[in-house]
Amino acid sequence: MVPVTASPVRIEASVDARLSRWLWLVKWLLAIPHYIVLFFLWIGFVLVTVIAFFAILFTARYPRSLFDFSVGVLRWNWRVSYYAHTALGTDRYPPFTLADVPDYPARFDVAYPARLSRGLVLVKWWLLAIPQYIVVAMFAGGWGWGGGWGDGHGWRGGGLMPFLSFVAVVILLFTARYPRHLFDFLMGLARWVARVIAYAALMTDQYPPFRLDMGGQESTPIPQPDSPPPAPPASPMTKS
Repeated sequence: MVPVTASPVRIEASVDARLSRWLWLVKWLLAIPHYIVLFFLWIGFVLVTVIAFFAILFTARYPRSLFDFSVGVLRWNWRVSYYAHTALGTDRYPPFTLADVPDYPARFDVAYPARLSRGLVLVKWWLLAIPQYIVVAMFAGGWGWGGGWGDGHGWRGGGLMPFLSFVAVVILLFTARYPRHLFDFLMGLARWVARVIAYAALMTDQYPPFRLDMGGQESTPIPQPDSPPPAPPASPMTKS
């Protein structure tokens, strides 16, 4: 069996033990303050990505402070999306912060790369990612997270994720139970999209796998590229 390669992109979520049957009807409205903040954060994200492009091209490194900002924007976006559109698996209002919130039901992270390819930065975000963009368009209903991750019109995007999230909450409305298998599948779709976004945003050189890793928790540990490699085992001393 071929081993599964750990992705530097980590996206996780869990469903609340007790979800309101009706709150999902107004979550998009309650999330309006977040949409306003995210509008400006996404502008900053685009500008930072442009700066990072030239930094990687000349230094082979994504400046750490800019990287942390970009991860924070994606993290904030994921929390709001999970609450209001994608899966709608929590009734807990998203916090207004770029930082990781360990006890929030939706979490996102990307391992910081020690070095990035100067050559790949020229082509990965448009040429190499084209097949992934086609898949993401079917999943999210747009060229990116617009249909299922970030905006307030996810259910009008026509993608698979908005449709399945709507089916899930309709089932919740009538049964008071969130369909677990549907949640796992939605998380697999969201995880695929997140990996494509991180790759296209120049945050990793690892090409997103054409693989649906379902379930709320990551099945493989996040790699730590900055950690030193383990020391080789000591060779036994030979007797003279």
